[in-house]
Amino acid sequence: MTLRGRTAVRWTVRTLSEICLTAGALIVLFVVYLLFWTGVRADSAMDGEIGRLRQQWSTGGAAGPGGTPSPDGKRAPGRGPAQDARPRPYTSGASFAVMYIPRLGADWAKPVLEGTTTGVLQRGLGHYDRTAHLGETGNFSVAGHRRTYGDPFKDFPRLRPGDAVVLTDGATWFTYRIDNRPYTTLPGDIGVIDPVPRKSGFNGPGRYLTLTTCEPEWGHSHRLIAWAHLDSTQPVAQGRPSALTG
Repeated sequence: MTLRGRTAVRWTVRTLSEICLTAGALIVLFVVYLLFWTGVRADSAMDGEIGRLRQQWSTGGAAGPGGTPSPDGKRAPGRGPAQDARPRPYTSGASFAVMYIPRLGADWAKPVLEGTTTGVLQRGLGHYDRTAHLGETGNFSVAGHRRTYGDPFKDFPRLRPGDAVVLTDGATWFTYRIDNRPYTTLPGDIGVIDPVPRKSGFNGPGRYLTLTTCEPEWGHSHRLIAWAHLDSTQPVAQGRPSALTG
């Protein structure tokens, strides 16, 4: 091989090596972004949403009558049928409740926002906008990321029948109880959020909760589903429910 040929080979090898190193560095940076930076930003956003809700509730802005049913499921005193025929709609993109799942950690608390767009799920859990309101007869359905953006449902597979899922809208505590181990299905299986969700084992109308997230952990080819039923309610004024204090 001539000197010119050897020089060309060395140049080619060096160039390819630099490209591989650059690509490797970019991949590492992207992974760091996914694992760390999106989590930092999402945690900050979720903390901010919860802080705003608590501030709103402390100044008398809890949902309460007209936003969600009263603890006994009846209309609030003094409100007519026309006023309470339907609860006030949730505001798209805005938070309206906080969810607690003791099984996922003593400090696990996430805001629930209206809608399931990408931007919403970067700030907390998202309520499917055509499903029931919190505590209402029907299926209150919620989605959340398994990984990235704070990993809210990272430990979703740990859920077991009997586990509590507690939510509050600032006026009422709603305690749901999980009825199944996480069920795997395809993204197009929208029957899982029907008013009486298909394959849930529920056989008639009730006050249900559906939680959904991605499967596998770092993919989105399937969905994990957990169903729950409303077990109890109590006014916030009576303190935290036993599911959060026991």
